[in-house]
Amino acid sequence: MNQPSCNAGKTYYVVFSMTNDKGILIKNIYYMLAYAFQVLKQSNYDQVTSEEFGNIQHLFAAILAKGIAQQLKQGLHREYISECDNLSGMRGKLDIYRTIDNKLQRKQRLFCEYDELSANNVFNQILKTTAVILLRQSTVSDECRTGLKKVILFFDGVDMIEPACIKWNMLRYQRNNQSYKMLLNICYFVLDGLLLSTEKGEFKMATFLDEQHMSRLYEKFVLEYYRYHHPKLRPAASQVVWDLNDGVIDFLPIMQTDITLRNEEKILIIDTKYYAHTMQVQYNTRKLHSDNLYQIFTYVKNQDFGSTGNVAGMLLNAKTEETITPDCDFMISGNKIMVKTLDLNIDFNNIAAKLDKIAESYFGVGIKEDDHGV
Repeated sequence: MNQPSCNAGKTYYVVFSMTNDKGILIKNIYYMLAYAFQVLKQSNYDQVTSEEFGNIQHLFAAILAKGIAQQLKQGLHREYISECDNLSGMRGKLDIYRTIDNKLQRKQRLFCEYDELSANNVFNQILKTTAVILLRQSTVSDECRTGLKKVILFFDGVDMIEPACIKWNMLRYQRNNQSYKMLLNICYFVLDGLLLSTEKGEFKMATFLDEQHMSRLYEKFVLEYYRYHHPKLRPAASQVVWDLNDGVIDFLPIMQTDITLRNEEKILIIDTKYYAHTMQVQYNTRKLHSDNLYQIFTYVKNQDFGSTGNVAGMLLNAKTEETITPDCDFMISGNKIMVKTLDLNIDFNNIAAKLDKIAESYFGVGIKEDDHGV
């Protein structure tokens, strides 16, 4: 699949907020990405965990430098693209009219239309564009800068692409380009926040860690963590069916869970939340977000259509820098509703222990299949 390259020749600047501004250790973002995009077993990223990162662009540059170097060993992804040219011999489809025109001009050339297997496709264009933008950041370490310069040499025949022209939802991953998934998601985080902000057509990135990006990453990280470490609980982003007594279900919204864990006896529905403020203030009193509580309660009651009490729900908030964060349990109409907070600004082993404890306290001790570690 090809997309048109939009070569604007613009200068890009990436202005990232420091991750500590939102209470997240930079290295934990790597771990979250590693789980979310399932690269824990890829040895080419091993060195990343031993490095210290002062800012987020340094982390992204390190991942891209190592990831692209590994991709070059496997070979860049290639796709067939349409070409037209005057050739000395027949290739592909002959354009008879333009060939006759060549003859009239005494050019001994055949004008042909043909398909050529090329590395100049949208996947590689995105990699090159992101690497070039990161190279221009003064906060990227010299080591990462050197690594990016080395790999970018192999993209000489690959065009740059205008970030606004990238149709992220149109990218399709198949068996021969699965290794690009982690890399292009890194590129997405870098490029998706670029904003046209100056009269000269320069681009700046307001922040990487906005709520929308982090909410998606946080949700996917928690799901994939449980899939990796607790497969017996059959983790899935499953849908809840409406427990209707009567009526047409077609007009009702889909109840899509973030994470559902289950064994033979119990079900736990987890709804992850990444907000700048985990509590809302009403009349100078802090309260849980009512919409979130209504949503998880609705999921639980419809899932527990037999009123067994064996279905529980949890709002799992990412901890912010607020002084008061929710940590409470309720029994509502026979079902347990929990509101917990996961601190992402601590050592990752402690984050993992908290996620394990959530599963083990509800389903029973000793259910973690293996300690894979990161």
